[in-house]
Amino acid sequence: MSVGSKKGGSPVARPALDLPPPYRLVTLREVGDAHAHACATAGEDGAGTLVYVGRFDLAEFAVVLEPDEPLVGARRAFYAGCVALGDALLTIAPPEKPIEFEWPGSIRVDGGLVGGARLGWPPAAAEDAVPDWLVFSAMIRTVSLGDEEPGVRPLSTALDEEGFDTQGSEFLVASFARHLMAAIDAWQEGGFVAIAKSYLPRLAVEPGVRREIDGNGDLIVRRVGGGVERRALLAALAAPDWLDPHGGGPRR
Repeated sequence: MSVGSKKGGSPVARPALDLPPPYRLVTLREVGDAHAHACATAGEDGAGTLVYVGRFDLAEFAVVLEPDEPLVGARRAFYAGCVALGDALLTIAPPEKPIEFEWPGSIRVDGGLVGGARLGWPPAAAEDAVPDWLVFSAMIRTVSLGDEEPGVRPLSTALDEEGFDTQGSEFLVASFARHLMAAIDAWQEGGFVAIAKSYLPRLAVEPGVRREIDGNGDLIVRRVGGGVERRALLAALAAPDWLDPHGGGPRR
């Protein structure tokens, strides 16, 4: 897995984000869709392309990855992206503020949904072949808009409501980009177990269970006293439960 690329992509003048090499920035206007744009242009622009939507209330971005294994196992890059996103959030979180993943890609802060992550790949890619690209994307609600008082929607929240030092969404996205490089390096050096060890402890606690990630990305839940449950990653990625399909952002 890599964020590097042999392709040149399209030049972008005066990047708004402080991104390290090998990233290349593509900035969309507020009405843009980072995930859709990255998936549509990934084959041309190549790995390392980071698509960013300039929105006031959301940190919305997508990054193109270059997989080096068949799709069935390469989808585990989703977990590496989640680990990087969690690490980036921790850098701006208040001390001891709970940040949890709700499998596979929903992100909650102190119990409230702030957003989540998605994964895209070529529609015609075969499970047993190396895909040309993957796209990891995310949306994080940074600011609550509207006249509602905090706590009116207890199942959702925003970073500003939770006391995060947001410094603008640009800072969070740039931090994610650096943490993603670190996560991929850890995967390459220590195998996927290094990613699993970082991801699994961040899942919401389920008493009496032990969890692991299978080679195809499925979550295996083993219950004390017997019983094994398999939660299919492919099915979960097909319909992200954190995403409002009508509003185009995290559910409220």
